[in-house]
Amino acid sequence: MNQSDKYKEEHAIRLEDHFLTRRQFLQRAGMGFGALSLAALFGNELFAPTARGMDTEANLLPRTPPLPAKARRVVHIFAQGAPSHVDTWDPKPELNRLDGQEIPGLNGVAYGSPFKFSPKGKSGIPVSEVFPQIGEMVDDLCVVRSCYTDIPAHEVATVMMNTGSRLVRPSLGSWVLYGLGSENQNMPGFISLRPGSTPPGGTANWQSAFLPGVYQGVSINTKIPTLNQLIENIRNPVTPLAEQRRQLDLVHQLNELHSQTLQKDAQLESRLEAFEMAFKMQTEATDAFDLNKEPASIREMYGRTAQGNQMLIARRLVERGVRFVQVWAGGWDHHQDLEERLPERAKEIDQPLAAFIKDLKQRNLFDETLIVWGGEFGRKPTRDRNGGDNPGRDHNSKAFTTVLAGGGVRGGMVHGKTDEFGNAGIENKVHIHDLHATILALLGFDHKKLTYRYNGRDFRLTETAGEIMHPVIA
Repeated sequence: MNQSDKYKEEHAIRLEDHFLTRRQFLQRAGMGFGALSLAALFGNELFAPTARGMDTEANLLPRTPPLPAKARRVVHIFAQGAPSHVDTWDPKPELNRLDGQEIPGLNGVAYGSPFKFSPKGKSGIPVSEVFPQIGEMVDDLCVVRSCYTDIPAHEVATVMMNTGSRLVRPSLGSWVLYGLGSENQNMPGFISLRPGSTPPGGTANWQSAFLPGVYQGVSINTKIPTLNQLIENIRNPVTPLAEQRRQLDLVHQLNELHSQTLQKDAQLESRLEAFEMAFKMQTEATDAFDLNKEPASIREMYGRTAQGNQMLIARRLVERGVRFVQVWAGGWDHHQDLEERLPERAKEIDQPLAAFIKDLKQRNLFDETLIVWGGEFGRKPTRDRNGGDNPGRDHNSKAFTTVLAGGGVRGGMVHGKTDEFGNAGIENKVHIHDLHATILALLGFDHKKLTYRYNGRDFRLTETAGEIMHPVIA
């Protein structure tokens, strides 16, 4: 028999191939219906494509960073809307001197700051009058005046600040959680506190993208009035805790059988982690968000406002071991009426942030908690043409200020410098990648080596750039 005839014989259609024994039929049908039931339980993501190189052992167990760390956790207070740096942290006398005059090369009329700056603390750093309480703590702050970003559009720049990219990438909080895990297994390791509506960029700001889903941030709307509504669907109104525990244990057993007979599925593992976390949160999370358990003196120190409540919740999360807390403190988009609107917005964060720093200090948490305050870009030194008689400032991607504190940061110092009008950085310029690289360094990571393999290549938070701001590290 030649090779061709042998091939035809081996691949010829045979009658017995069209039949199954009863045992085989029941076995295949049973497996099929079992898979369908899993799909209904876990959603469409169960059968989604799995990223090549995905870590199937993803978890929130605490991990030791490879390098000496100054900080153990991060609180990012995001002043979304882009605060004007020349009205808050970066005084420009020359801009005031030329107020109302054309500035050569800037295509506009100079708008001198309507707010006074005064030297504060032993360091004598000038701070705007709009921050009376934060200004008194300037010796604990590092004022980075020379930040810049790529595009001065709110949605793009907001996502850029949170992910280091204009594309779909894991957020900073997800990278931190991926590297360090969480110190509390009964709480999400990354929580984003937002006062109401979803911010520009939406869930992209706290997503895990191609990192396993266990590292994704949990967004909490702190504007919800009651505790049960605040953490939506956290309690099962029908099934008691003991029965929920039995159900979860059964699902874990089925998943173990699935992984032994077939393979581990990262999407399935992440969904199970989410179910497990939701179960654990029913007791500890509700306690963390219950501000009625705080003494009246602490409530008054923070201020009984929406922003005050957010910062107090952030402190309660920090002391419970949450690794990354994001606090949305927006409302800084002042194209007009800047003289009236900016002080109002600054007042909302001034007392709560000052109280937060004091509170961390008295609880011995300040030195190991990195605090980051800032927006997505800055503002121009010229009058916004749409402001009329009540001017504001337009977007500026070439200069803005970010303030750092705690967590190994050198306090009472200014890093970087902008030109005489505050239009662009001219000394020690700090890109978003540089800021992220410094944050990771304070947490004990080389930003070039904290990578995740996806689609055949290694990704990192800082993409292909990023330099650490060594002078700001104590």
